[in-house]
Amino acid sequence: MKLDMFTIAPGEKPLDKLEANCGFAGIFKKIGIIGDSLSSGEFESHDKDGTILYHDMYEYAWPAVLERLTGTEYRNYSRGGMSAKEFFETWADQNGFWQWNQAYIIALGNNDIFVLNHPIGSVADIHPENPEDNGDTFFGYMGRIVSKLKDIEKDSRIFLVSMQRRGESEGDPVICAVADEMKKMCGLFSFTYLIDMTNDGPVYDEELRKDFALGFHPNAMGYYSYALMIGNYIDYIIRRNPKDFFEVPFIGTGLKNKDIVY
Repeated sequence: MKLDMFTIAPGEKPLDKLEANCGFAGIFKKIGIIGDSLSSGEFESHDKDGTILYHDMYEYAWPAVLERLTGTEYRNYSRGGMSAKEFFETWADQNGFWQWNQAYIIALGNNDIFVLNHPIGSVADIHPENPEDNGDTFFGYMGRIVSKLKDIEKDSRIFLVSMQRRGESEGDPVICAVADEMKKMCGLFSFTYLIDMTNDGPVYDEELRKDFALGFHPNAMGYYSYALMIGNYIDYIIRRNPKDFFEVPFIGTGLKNKDIVY
């Protein structure tokens, strides 16, 4: 038997393979999701006057799809309209969402930057050991969230998800710049990785939305497709950094294996 399917092929890119079971993404037992409408499975309907109504339908969201595909429990802490600032300052505390998980996926930014116009900032706003000193920017609050999660479980694996480009001349350069800063942010915290949907994912433009959206937000096929991309990207990260994931079953137990050298 060849082990090619379990290792990285020469020149392989993160989304070259889209396995139905998402491969090694299934090694986790519990994953927490922090996100906005894309993570909460938001769908758009119209009332009798044609006004758009928004509905969070978590059972159709990509975390729910991944739960069915992988057998991993996905705890969804997301909501349509969520921002990093709101999640940290009120939403998580009000709902008891600072919970232990082996891993967390954080997919925020659209509302912070394009709806609420919060200042973006940079990784210079993040002080991992002293998050109270972080700047009041998108990256400052992202840093506060990750520091809090690391306080809950220092060995948790953190996956940051960057935004998809939209084929827009004004917004896409901003999205690309944010992805670059996210990549730098991963270097500030242990076991933290970038799911780079900006550079590796499809452009979420009008042409793509014809088949995979219902209004601006995805339709059921769009959420399912996004789940496959997120799950297989995690599989790629694990295959790219296997030693980082040898001790996943030991997270939170205090158990160690002396032969693992990171």
